Amino acid sequence: MRHWLIAAAAAAVIAAPLSAHADPIVMKFSHVVAEKTPKGQAALKFKELAEKYLPGKVKIEVYPNSQLFGDAKEMEALALGDVQFIATSMSKFGKYTKKLEVFDLPFMFKDMDAVERFENSKTGQELLHSMENRNYLGLAYWHNGLAQMSANKPLLMPSDAKGLKFRIQQSDIIAASYETLGANVQKLAFSEVYQALQVGTVNAQENTWSNIFSKKFYEVQSDFTESNDRVIDYMVLVNAKWWKGLPDDIRAGLSKAMKEATAENNVIAGKLNDEARAKIEASGKVKIHKLTAEQHKAWVDSMRPVWEKFKGQIGEDIVKAAVASNGPPTN
Repeated sequence: MRHWLIAAAAAAVIAAPLSAHADPIVMKFSHVVAEKTPKGQAALKFKELAEKYLPGKVKIEVYPNSQLFGDAKEMEALALGDVQFIATSMSKFGKYTKKLEVFDLPFMFKDMDAVERFENSKTGQELLHSMENRNYLGLAYWHNGLAQMSANKPLLMPSDAKGLKFRIQQSDIIAASYETLGANVQKLAFSEVYQALQVGTVNAQENTWSNIFSKKFYEVQSDFTESNDRVIDYMVLVNAKWWKGLPDDIRAGLSKAMKEATAENNVIAGKLNDEARAKIEASGKVKIHKLTAEQHKAWVDSMRPVWEKFKGQIGEDIVKAAVASNGPPTN
């Protein structure tokens, strides 16, 4: 009997640390868009890979469509530990750092290749740490795409925006961009845009093709301009102290999953935007206008004063690195 009790006690001691780690660490990933968007697909891929590389150690719960927190509450929720991962549009970071406002500069990047070159550059990688003093750490950039403008009339020249009520993200630079053109701006959460367009609270907006399609903005706007006027990428953020406090093996597994999910996201983003554009055009409900070289130049020229206005607070070196990512000018 005594031997049995000793054996049982020993087994309990051995089993105790195992049972303490039996339950996986639950991590919540909150975002505001639909699952079929690039970000929605990438979040699910991250969950799949993280749980594959860390079997039984982590459980990733993904909450799309503002199910958990909307635009206005994501950053606070991350700071409080109510979520562990968010992938947020970089237009929302103005009150934490001005450096990331480089991504809001209108007509700064000529295409997504230029965006990727900048994000992967030394300057771009340093920007992932630009909010660390506020306890926010960037793990990766996720492509969403370049923004396209829409209204209930063609937007071919800068003067066409005058008097329109543009929905914009929470960004002073985006506000200045449209105010320079004589437009009125309204800062609204992404989840509120469809209804605002429907009832006329706003009558113009800018977004990626995939977001336009997933939220059916083409049902409440008649004309779209393939303007590629602004990059709407995301930064995947974590609470810096929480991240650094994770066990090394957990952090390594999550980092590996994030790297692979990021690569897949960037492929998906290009594919889904192309598919969404084609579906919007095929709907027959809207007209899609392509800018001529002269029209595009007119938009760029009208926006250069905005670059000049904000380059001091962003950092001239950052703006120069962004311009350089476009490559040498073509004649």
